[in-house]
Amino acid sequence: MTLSPDHVILGLLASQPQHGYQMLECFCDPHCLGRVWRLNASQLYNTLKRLERDGLISGQSAPSESGPPRTIYHLTEAGRDQLLLWLNEPSPLASIRRVRVEFPSRLFVARLLGMPTDALIERQRIACRRERERLQAERAQLIEESMAALALSFAIEQLEAALRWIDDCEQRVATLFVLPREGHSL
Repeated sequence: MTLSPDHVILGLLASQPQHGYQMLECFCDPHCLGRVWRLNASQLYNTLKRLERDGLISGQSAPSESGPPRTIYHLTEAGRDQLLLWLNEPSPLASIRRVRVEFPSRLFVARLLGMPTDALIERQRIACRRERERLQAERAQLIEESMAALALSFAIEQLEAALRWIDDCEQRVATLFVLPREGHSL
């Protein structure tokens, strides 16, 4: 399963209807999601078209003061349902890439929507601990000087670092993100 910004876009639209350029600004701003995602305009607009085709968002043309009309996107009920499933994922993946991109994205969206983050953080912590324990058990079955044991040691160390970072997130999450925007409801 590849990482996609789908659920983050749904979260941005749950906070308020907006046009693509507004969302792109959030994905590019290092104080927002710019250090988490690398997303360009064509990727965003292709994703918006697909989400609209799938019935998760709807777009309506609106006049623009500075140019041609813009499409303002709104979250649909189906999109809201998908977003809630993602935010409440009971067993998030523990790959380092997922922890680096998907986990902070979930934290960002939850904070943006004024939702509590304690359970979200704990679920990610549990997933990382389980994966670390699985890899430790696998490594214990190997000859210590093998390349496989060396590779598993690296993966275990990455999970150890991720777990320390998750603990840090738990301590800092209340001050890391902007407070939710007015007018959202989920």
